[in-house]
This record gives sequence, C-alpha cells and structure tokens, in this order.
Amino acid sequence: MYNSGQAGLTFWAPNVNIFRDPRWGRGQETPGEDPFTAARYAVAYVRGFQGEDIVAHTQEPSRLMLSACCKHFTAYDLDKWEGYDSSTFNAVVSEQDLKDTFQPPFKSCVEEGHASCMMCSYNQVNGVPACAHYDLYKTARSDWRFTGYIPSDCDAVEIIHEKQSYGKTPEDAVAAVLKAGMDINCGTYLLRHTISAIKKGKVEESSIDRALFNLFSVRMRLGLFDGDPKRQKYGNLGLRHVCSDEHRHLALEAAREGIVLLKNGGNILPLLKSQIASLAVIGPNANAPATLIGDYPGIPCKITTPLVGLQSYIQTILYAPGCDYVNCSSNEGFGEAARIAAKADAVVMVVGLDLSQETEGHDRVSLNLPGEQQNMVSEVARASRGPVVLVLMSGGPVDVSFAKTDPSISSILWVGYPGEAGGQALAQVIFGDYNPGGRLPMTWYPQAFTKVPMNVMNMRPNFSTGYPGRTYRFYTGTTVFQFGHGLSYSNYSYTFASMSINRIILPAFNNQVVSPNTEMASNHIYVDDNTVSCEKGKFNVQVSVHNHGRMDGSHALLMFAKSPATHRGAPQRQLIGFKRVHVESGRSTEVQFLVNPCDHLSTVTEDGRRILSPGVHIFMIGDAQHLVTLAIENNTYANGNG
Repeated sequence: MYNSGQAGLTFWAPNVNIFRDPRWGRGQETPGEDPFTAARYAVAYVRGFQGEDIVAHTQEPSRLMLSACCKHFTAYDLDKWEGYDSSTFNAVVSEQDLKDTFQPPFKSCVEEGHASCMMCSYNQVNGVPACAHYDLYKTARSDWRFTGYIPSDCDAVEIIHEKQSYGKTPEDAVAAVLKAGMDINCGTYLLRHTISAIKKGKVEESSIDRALFNLFSVRMRLGLFDGDPKRQKYGNLGLRHVCSDEHRHLALEAAREGIVLLKNGGNILPLLKSQIASLAVIGPNANAPATLIGDYPGIPCKITTPLVGLQSYIQTILYAPGCDYVNCSSNEGFGEAARIAAKADAVVMVVGLDLSQETEGHDRVSLNLPGEQQNMVSEVARASRGPVVLVLMSGGPVDVSFAKTDPSISSILWVGYPGEAGGQALAQVIFGDYNPGGRLPMTWYPQAFTKVPMNVMNMRPNFSTGYPGRTYRFYTGTTVFQFGHGLSYSNYSYTFASMSINRIILPAFNNQVVSPNTEMASNHIYVDDNTVSCEKGKFNVQVSVHNHGRMDGSHALLMFAKSPATHRGAPQRQLIGFKRVHVESGRSTEVQFLVNPCDHLSTVTEDGRRILSPGVHIFMIGDAQHLVTLAIENNTYANGNG
C-alpha cells in the first residue's frame, strides 16, 4: 500500500546517540561524538523525513509525510565488550554528563525537529531500565513537550524481565514500562502479557488509553485513515523519485563532502592525469560494494566502488586485493600487491574496516587495522616507485600513526562508509575534480586508549586515577587526529570582522543568579529558569574566509568557544557553529554565525544545572580568535541578599 509494499510510513531513525567510545560498533550510524553536531543532525534528519514544511515553528500536531524516530533514549553506546552487552548494561551517568552530553540531541530532536517518535534503549540508566524510566519520559513530555509515541527497542521489555530481573514476573515488566510512559513494544511481549497484567491489577486502563492515543494520533497524522493514499498530499511519490538524477547527484555530493583529507605530504594530491599512465589499486576495500553502504543500509541504485571509480580516470589499472577479506589473516597476496605497486606510476590503497569488524552486537577490541593490513600497507609503500595514497574506509577511527609518520605514504584519506557513489567521489577527489573539505566528526585515539574501560561512562577526566576523559571537549590524552581535523588542496585563513560584537550585557533576575555560597565564586545565570534575557542577548559573529590556494573549494567552517566557567568539569572548548562555504581561488567570503549565549556559551555544573558564566568567552576558528566579554546586569543573589 505504501512504499511499493517495501515498508510502512514509520521509520525508526535517526540514531542520535553520542559516539562516546571509538570501539562502539554502532558509532558508524551516528553523526559523531559532539552533542551540538548530533543535535543539528537530528533536527535536519527529522524535518526532512517528516516534511519540513509541516513542522516549522509550531507545536501543534500536523500532517506527516513519514514518521521519524530519534533513538536510542538514552546513554546507549555499548553493544558487546568484555562481558558487557547492551541488553544488561547499566549505564551509570552523572547528572552533568546526562544534561550536557547524552540528552541534547534528543532535546533538539523534539523541540526543534518535532519528532513523532522516540525509542527507548535496551540499557539501564543508573539502575533503571531505560524503557521503564519514568523520569526520562517525564523530561521528554513535560520539559520538552514531546507529543509522539514511545516504542521499545526490539524485545527490550522481555529483556527487562528475563535478563535484567527488574520485574519479578512478565506482568511486572509490562506494568513498569506502561506506567513509565512507553507506548508500544517492538516484539510480542506486551501482546502476550498485557491482558494478564490488567486482570491482576498491575496495569490501569488509563495507561492503555494513553498508549493508544499516542499511537493512533501518529497514524492519523500519517493519513492512514484518510482513504486512497494517491488522493493525499504525498500520495504521488513513487519509485520514479528514488533513483532520479537529482537524488543520485545528492548521493555523490554527500560522499564528496564527507571525504576527509588527513595527510597530504608534499601536496602530492591531487594527482595529475597527464603524469599517471598506470595506477595500482590495492586493498580489500578497493572493490567491495557492500562495504560502501555500511550498517542498516537502504537499497542502493547503483554502487560505484573505488576500483570502478578510478577506472574512469586511468586506462591502465593494475588491481590486487592484497588481502581477500578485511580481517587480512594471511599475507599470501602481499607479493602480488607489491609487484604491481613497483610497476605503476602511483598507488591507491583502500583498506580499513567493514561490518565484520564493527556493527550492532559487535564492538571492536582494537583500534589498529585488522589482521595483517598494516604490514601489507607498509610492504606495498616500500615497494612503490610512485606516490602512495592510503584510503581508509571505516565507521570508527583507526590508529594509523604508522602511516601518518611514514614518508613513503604521501597522503591519507578517510571516506567513512560513503554510500553508493563513494568510488566516484573518491576518484574525483584524488584527481582534483573536487577539492576536499570534510572534517572528522570524532577524535581519532591511539591504540593505547583501548586500556580505558568501555563501560565507564564518565566524560570528564579523573586525574587521580589517570582516567583521560572522552571526546575533544574533555579528553586529555594524545590523539592520532583531532576532532574537526581535515585538510584541503587550498590554504584558508580566517579573520573575525572588526564590527563583530565584543561585549554583551544580559539582564538577570533573582531566580537566575547563583549565590556565591555555591561551588562558583562569582555570579552565574541559571539558563533554564528564564529565557527572556537569552533572547535579548543574541548576537552575530562575522568571519571572513580567504582561499589562498589555486583551486576553488567547498570548505567546512567550525567555530568553537571556550567559557570562563570555573566549575568542575567545564569543557576545554565546545563547537557552537558550523557552515560549509564555497570560496573561489584567491577570493574571500563573509560568513555570519548567530550566537545565542544561553545555548552556545553555557556549561553544565556537577548537579546538572545549565549556567552562563560572566567574563571573557573566547571564539575560535582555526588559528583566529575573538574575545567577547559577557556581563550580567543588576546582579542580585538568589537568596535575595545584595
């Protein structure tokens, strides 16, 4: 009836969990480690799925094109690691980490994206199963004004009883989730045990009524009771819209924009077609179509592998996988790979991971390249008579320190799992038809990070125990590549415009100011208590971006801020804005960022309260900095004493 019988109109996506640990098998499904990025991704994804025109700036229920579902609520980022697995894991999370790391994507998903669904996760949060966590649901429905339905992850209710022993009986587990606010179970557990739970007095009729109301409200918004779908607003969408030229070009553009240039020694890239008569293409991911589309893929229109993409540029291609599979358990193919590398004018090696190494139910134990891949890369690089380009295909980060410091490996590119047009996009980047401008969405840690227990949820470092913290906002250890790293074939410089504001004054009210008796020594605005001063304090920051290179470039601009906050656990810096801008060679482009101090400059205290600190806030883009002094007007302490 819908989607040519291939699917319904409800989709359990996007995954907006934080990529907290580089070993997580499902990190590839997420937008990365940064909560601000994840929040912006969540809003764009949900609006695109549900129909952007019908969710703009209103909390009123409205017609849906599709129903999107933000998952997995919440603090879900471990699948299977050293005896821990997602079905029984208790995520012990501080109020500080919950408020400023794990919850922001879900909050934005609801408040700005107006998601019609939010899925609860398998894990427990501080000892309570997420699907039976009343306080989590209360936050979503009361504070964020969520009006959609809440499903469980598949078989999560059964797991609550069978594996987590949270309810003594199946009826107790059913009662726990329905009372908490869950509306439907993915699986059959509610179907089998809800009637019994009602008869035993464990579930009230009001809980059933609420669940039915939430479920049928979304179905009504989808138009499922409005007759012939072809007579409805989106009824004429069909197969002809899926593999259209427009959408296939969009897949190509997404792949190009996502490619990150990690190293480019001697500016070897882009390669010049006129100087390359023969090209060696080597590696287990060079011609592996399924690897390009990653976890939970749709059905691609036409897959172009790196080998096929490069064949469209160079007539003489020499190909050897080197390893038959990504696990690279044998070096039998190394000799052939080294032989063709010695004959060719240049070498492109495509290595990395695939779903045998990282996926749902399978976390990694190492950050190195699997099996003998590293030895293959080094052996081929030594044998090559021309430049060597190393291409990494993976969802999570890989420790390639050896390649970063090896002068015989000229360039390194990370392509993620780039989708159906990945091979075409890669070839265009390598031969200069596209100037790379992607940035890493996660920190690339060294192999030594695997000594950090994956089950420890703390984001902040603990210097007394040597715990280094997690993600660029808190991590204190060494990195292979930093969050946001990404080179280009052009060099860019940044200048904050002289007219950019350098001082703002926010009015404060009695209930907004922290008393000096607390952990802070000076006054701070309680952001969550009032939003009037936040609206008044919005301002623009203008930046000039100059392209000093010989190529036009599509450039990802990242703006960070550092707060003067002195409370424990304040981030080292945090991303507050990003934009992709096209800058012509030798030209400049002006870019403007709208800053809301309460959203972008605030931090979260140990007790989970969001505050805005007076003092000098430092804005950073590349090497450029801009200082903005924030002052609070008419300070009055919360206890009423001046």
